Amino acid sequence: MQAYVEKQKCTGCAHCFDVCPVAVFEMKSRSSPDANNDVAPDKDKWTGAVDPAVKAKWENVQDGHKHFAENYDKSGGLSVAVNGPSCILCQACLVECEGECIVITDDSNNVYKSIYK
Repeated sequence: MQAYVEKQKCTGCAHCFDVCPVAVFEMKSRSSPDANNDVAPDKDKWTGAVDPAVKAKWENVQDGHKHFAENYDKSGGLSVAVNGPSCILCQACLVECEGECIVITDDSNNVYKSIYK
C-alpha cells in the first residue's frame, strides 16, 4: 500500500491525522524539512504554493480549523503520509479530507483519491 498527500491542496485541517486508525499521517509545519517525507511525486510535493482553487474554497471558512496556517496546533500545517505502508484502506481519511488531497494506491495498483463528504 502506498499513500501520499498532494501538498499544494492540503488545507491543514488534520482530519486525516485525527481519523486514521493506524497513524499513516503526521502533521508538519509548512516550513519543515520533513514536509515531503512521503512518496508524493515531484508535482505533488510542497514547494510553498497553495492550490488557488482550494485556497479560495477554504481560506475564509469559519469551522474551527486554522486553514493554511504555517504550524500545526490541532490544525494547520501540512499532512504527510509518513507511514503509508501501514494503511489498511479503511478510507476514513478519503471522506474526511477537506482539500481532497490524499492518494492511496493498493497492492493491485488501484488508485483511491479523497472526495470530501
